[in-house]
Amino acid sequence: MASLKDMRVRIASTKATQKITKAMQMVAASKLRRAEVAAHAARPFAERMDVVLGNIASAVAGSDSAPRLLAGTGSNKVHLLVVCTAERGLCGAFNSSIARLARERVNALLAEGKDVKILCVGRKGADQLRRQFGRLIVEVVELRGIKQVGFEQAQMIADKIVARFDNNEFDVCTLFFSRFKSVIAQVPTALQVIPPVFEKTAEAAGAAAGYEYEPDEGEILSELLPRNLSIQVFRALLENAASEQGARMSAMDNATRNAGEMIRKQTLTYNRTRQAMITKELIEIISGAEAL
Repeated sequence: MASLKDMRVRIASTKATQKITKAMQMVAASKLRRAEVAAHAARPFAERMDVVLGNIASAVAGSDSAPRLLAGTGSNKVHLLVVCTAERGLCGAFNSSIARLARERVNALLAEGKDVKILCVGRKGADQLRRQFGRLIVEVVELRGIKQVGFEQAQMIADKIVARFDNNEFDVCTLFFSRFKSVIAQVPTALQVIPPVFEKTAEAAGAAAGYEYEPDEGEILSELLPRNLSIQVFRALLENAASEQGARMSAMDNATRNAGEMIRKQTLTYNRTRQAMITKELIEIISGAEAL
């Protein structure tokens, strides 16, 4: 049985941990608002860009003038998975949920006889995937020293992807990230970006018949497709930033509550043990007095 001193040390240690988790919760809450605004602001532009490119792509679908980024290589043998996670932990299941989705996709592709390559953006995802698929990881991009993710980082990642595609290193590229829904809900998402998959919407269907393009569609797509890839990567990074702070805020709130419950139980055990020791000493004193 632990001594009273050990119990006091344990209670003090738990209280110190509670202060740390409370501080981390407050920091995450302050960062969440800005990250959430940035994520929501990026969505309309990315979605509208997707609609516009879908309209243009429908005009050149199946033709020889379609850019390679749109038409693909004509094969789906080699898949590149771009897994975007955080650089730090202590954010609940945020990193593991993205890694789990990527792991399931890798296993499914390998079962189909496909070749898989993994490009990790963020140290935590690389650490989790390296345990099982270390031989498949071709590059790890770390953004540890960057306080706020900007378009420059997304452009850099997109350039790496395009360079590998131009070198015929893969046929299909899929982007993995966590879409921010709320503080307690983040949705792991897989988005195919090469060749891009455009959603069929009523807006796109109506707009496709009403536009004429100058210069031609192929030339426009050659300029817009690489930029759209950068935009989709940028959106994924912003969604991840908001999801990370939301998950960390929720995780640290739960940790603070759990620490409070531990302190209550430890204090109760300490008081009972102290009372039992005092009672025992009183009984010994009274017994000794009666013996005299």
